[in-house]
Amino acid sequence: MSERPVRRMIPAIDSQDGAGVKLKRSLGQRQSLRIDPFLMLDHFSSDDPDDYIAGFPPHPHRGFETVTYMLDGQMLHRDHLGNEGLLRSGGVQWMTAGRGVIHEERPQQEAGLMRGFQLWVNLPAQEKMKPAAYQNLEPESIPEYRDEQVSLRLVAGQLSWQGQTLTGPITGISTAPLFVDIQLQPHAHCVIPVAEDLAAFTYVFEGSLFIEHTALPQHAAVELGAGDRLVLSAGAEGGRCLLLAARPIGEPIVQYGPFVMNTLEEIDQALQDYRAGVLTDPA
Repeated sequence: MSERPVRRMIPAIDSQDGAGVKLKRSLGQRQSLRIDPFLMLDHFSSDDPDDYIAGFPPHPHRGFETVTYMLDGQMLHRDHLGNEGLLRSGGVQWMTAGRGVIHEERPQQEAGLMRGFQLWVNLPAQEKMKPAAYQNLEPESIPEYRDEQVSLRLVAGQLSWQGQTLTGPITGISTAPLFVDIQLQPHAHCVIPVAEDLAAFTYVFEGSLFIEHTALPQHAAVELGAGDRLVLSAGAEGGRCLLLAARPIGEPIVQYGPFVMNTLEEIDQALQDYRAGVLTDPA
């Protein structure tokens, strides 16, 4: 077995999206700053309603998946398929845009902390035009493991841990994503298996964590090198991070705003379809 080292760090920058929601964007701030198949990672966190109250009005997507993980607060999802789901603290929204989806996300609070992540995961060419799909995962459906040193929440994939196999509610995706929320108590240590064929990164959002003797900065996507396990240790205040891993696709990426395809011609077609009102129509 070999430990995954730090390959590079991508610090988040302050940004805005939707109708002015303030957030920090690490992956995706430029097209060169991605970790295949991950396209973008946004972290929103504020107790000032002016930073989030306008939410994300109706907007389209095509060619990838969006994952929203809510840490604190409530957000309502609606889409053109008739889906409606309340995303609560600890819950997850996993949406496959495929051929096309038009959706909106509206905060269901006028005050208090709203904190969470939105991740964009690419789809391979053969899946970009498949029908759209939506899953709203309640907090209770996400398996957890807790002991005196480590807490884990497994959103997607499988994880061998302490002699048992944990399985997240999201499985069967061709990129085999692994999505884990990891919290370590002060000075705790853990070893997380990560299959060698997966590209992986961490994002620290509380406290202080280390890989070997390298401190992982808060609010940065830290790409991991080759290996089959992640070895994390915490500082005096403990720490919390996301671990995200998936099988690289290795295909050309052409992005125009909310559309992610393989060629310019496919982007032009997405724009034409959207303007003609047929973006979401069956092929």
